[in-house]
Amino acid sequence: MAFFRSVSALSKLRSRVGQQTGLSNSVRWLQTQTSHNTDLKSELQELIPEYQERVKKLKKDYGKVELGNTTVDMVIGGMRGMTALLWLGSAVDPEEGIRFRGMSIPECQKALPTAIPGGEPLPEGILWLLLTGKIPSKEQVDSLSQELRSRATVPGFAYKAIDALPVSAHPMTQFATGVMALQVESEFQKAHQSGIHKTKYWEPTYEDCMNLIARVPAVAAYVYRRIYKDGKIIPMDDSLDYGANYSHMLGFDDPQMLEFMRLYITIHSDHEGGNVSSHTAHLVASPLSDPYLAFAAALNGLAGPLHGLANQEVLRWIRAVVAHFGTPHINEEQLKDYILKTLNSGQVVPGFGHGVLRKTDPRYTCQREFALKHLPDDPLFLLVSKLKDIVPPILTQLGKVKNPWPNVDAHSGVLLNYYGLTEENYFTVLFGVSRSFGVGPQLIWDRALGMPLERPKSVTLERLEELCAKAGSS
Repeated sequence: MAFFRSVSALSKLRSRVGQQTGLSNSVRWLQTQTSHNTDLKSELQELIPEYQERVKKLKKDYGKVELGNTTVDMVIGGMRGMTALLWLGSAVDPEEGIRFRGMSIPECQKALPTAIPGGEPLPEGILWLLLTGKIPSKEQVDSLSQELRSRATVPGFAYKAIDALPVSAHPMTQFATGVMALQVESEFQKAHQSGIHKTKYWEPTYEDCMNLIARVPAVAAYVYRRIYKDGKIIPMDDSLDYGANYSHMLGFDDPQMLEFMRLYITIHSDHEGGNVSSHTAHLVASPLSDPYLAFAAALNGLAGPLHGLANQEVLRWIRAVVAHFGTPHINEEQLKDYILKTLNSGQVVPGFGHGVLRKTDPRYTCQREFALKHLPDDPLFLLVSKLKDIVPPILTQLGKVKNPWPNVDAHSGVLLNYYGLTEENYFTVLFGVSRSFGVGPQLIWDRALGMPLERPKSVTLERLEELCAKAGSS
């Protein structure tokens, strides 16, 4: 019981600190975990032994503790609701939404360093937080930003691999191809072939993940410029941070767009481990496939219409609504009638509902707040605002979804469109660049903690029917 007593004491300590400072528990606790290392790898070298001991103790002393029961619904329903993965970076509560290392999105916006006073969090800050569990200082974030720029050179053969595809290939196909080409330079693969000890696996994994995170904006921007801008490439600017540089390489230098890109990468970085892209990366890496192979697989999952591709479907649907009425200024009765016809035809209203959340997605909310601040009169934003009020009651009345509220995809498209990034087929690539910030840290921790090959048990349909029959007769 010593372990549980220590956890209880820790909880009480956090509560006492909170009463004294008025800050939320998560932010207060993280603020006590600061360090002076400006080098992220050095920070990890200090943290890993502690985490290894915690995992070792859990496995040794509490390995048989049950976390829940598996039901037939879970087995044939996509394993939904099964507690089956260890994921450090974030968790999604049905009522509270996403928390990054215990911090809500508003808390991250307040606590993480920004490029301008009162601005949006720098993506380098969320990367530091996801990897270490600590709120970084501006000095640490600036150091990390410089490190990522130093790693950002993309070998020419990666561009040639993309060029081998027709320009008409989907942006995600071209992006994933570029990532696969980068695998040629995997440090983990080289180290494993040379016989590195398994306790050191995390070190070449760190190098791969940091190189991957640093390089994907250039690869992604190349895809965009190749498809939509006649191949005219914009080089990286050594004076800019990660999010701003990505926007710059795409060709968008409006200061507001730079801010939105920082926010976009931050809120799309991670969404616990059970979503398709994150779980795919973890699964593919579990047999010691290197991070490039794992992330490329994650991108292929992200490209599905039920996952990352949904963000392009939302803007496409909104444009169809505007085209139908000939104007974005549509009254509520017209919208209700159009939505009902859409649902009755067997189609969905994209951008609403979520597999876990049972409230409005906090990632939607922070984008709405950004729009209210910067583009309150934009016609498409006003239309999205109307949909937020009209769609949920209709879905609730029809019983179509357990969660009728808007999700992250409902809003991002109109913001990108406002700043000139109008090519919705490309939107999922933005999501992919962002997701590297969540996948990378977890892959590093998977290797540091010695996470094993993932191999769940499956059953045949006949066996499942047999088990159900036994349960029904008992």
